[in-house]
Amino acid sequence: MNAIIMAAGTSSRFVPLSVERPKGLLEVKGEILIERQLRQLKEAGIEDITIVTGYKAAMFDYLRNKFGVDTVYNEDYNRYNNTSSIIRVIDRLSDTFICCSDHYFSQNVFLEPANESYYAARYADGETGEYCLRVDDNDYITEVTIGGNDAWYMAGHVFFKESFSKKFRNIMNKEYIFDSVRNGYWEDVYINHLQELPMQIRRYPDEAVFEFDTLDELRLFDESYVGNTRSKIVKEISGMLSCDESELYGFQKMKHDGDYMLFSFCHNDVKYVYDELDSMKIKQVK
Repeated sequence: MNAIIMAAGTSSRFVPLSVERPKGLLEVKGEILIERQLRQLKEAGIEDITIVTGYKAAMFDYLRNKFGVDTVYNEDYNRYNNTSSIIRVIDRLSDTFICCSDHYFSQNVFLEPANESYYAARYADGETGEYCLRVDDNDYITEVTIGGNDAWYMAGHVFFKESFSKKFRNIMNKEYIFDSVRNGYWEDVYINHLQELPMQIRRYPDEAVFEFDTLDELRLFDESYVGNTRSKIVKEISGMLSCDESELYGFQKMKHDGDYMLFSFCHNDVKYVYDELDSMKIKQVK
């Protein structure tokens, strides 16, 4: 078995922390996210690990010596979607775990037997905009819809069995020439070829698999971030507004161009915009 960890994206929804470092390098409950994942993979006996980098790639370099992993750079990370990462390692797909660098697994999911290809899933009560799954009596995925109600949805890691990898590799190599594929997710390629690519669902409780899309979500999981975001930008803002970091919330991306991000946030129910290129830096939204 081997593992591919996707770490090329900018995670721009995670402003302002993602301006300063890739989300996979955040410390959560005393551990760096990607380092925790690497330790879990190695505990499961998986030594052949490749990290696909892009945004702030050099910040991942230390992992090569510390964990003996390989890194592959995706120069299209800011141009195309995650298909541009999977195509960089397409020949490494075998009996392979595919993970995202910012996932937090409360238990070691890689220790569980993996005899068939599967996609991890969590359950959504009520309406959700996630990729929702329908399965047959043997838990093979038969349909994927974007959005649904009271449904199991794609969330977490994936396992490709070698036979699955071979078929997927052939399909991806043929279809990556199309802009629609390059601008989409590898999951969309899978969805368009469900019958050719049998994959099961593997259900997990909410407390087993975590992914944090915003600083507010991370604060709910790791309360240390309420008063200390580890962000120079947030500390700067709290100084300008003479408030504690805990009083700043609702950070949202407005524009992302390279290392530059324009974002909004709230303080005392008042909305502000932060622009490092503006001489005032923060302005109240009227």
